[in-house]
Amino acid sequence: MPKKGYWIGNLDVRDTAAYEKYRAANAKPFAQYGARFLVRGGTQQIREGVANPRTVVIEFPSYADAVACYQSPGYQAAKDIRMTVSDGTLIIVEGYDS
Repeated sequence: MPKKGYWIGNLDVRDTAAYEKYRAANAKPFAQYGARFLVRGGTQQIREGVANPRTVVIEFPSYADAVACYQSPGYQAAKDIRMTVSDGTLIIVEGYDS
């Protein structure tokens, strides 16, 4: 069974109204690749290091699905919107089976 894949995003959103356009645009590719939000904003405490104010964790059925979603034309179009209204990092990581 393939290990799950995760996106971990840490963002500073400069324009929340425009960011809503990104959220609308990413809905279709996320549904297509089986994305499930585990963390979507919410209260956070930065205990070590430096981070942006918004953290998002998205689970995919597999690491391959997580990568394919990011590379898909649908998500790339959504990303173009996000890049104009936010700064931050996005990491795609393979899950761990104990």
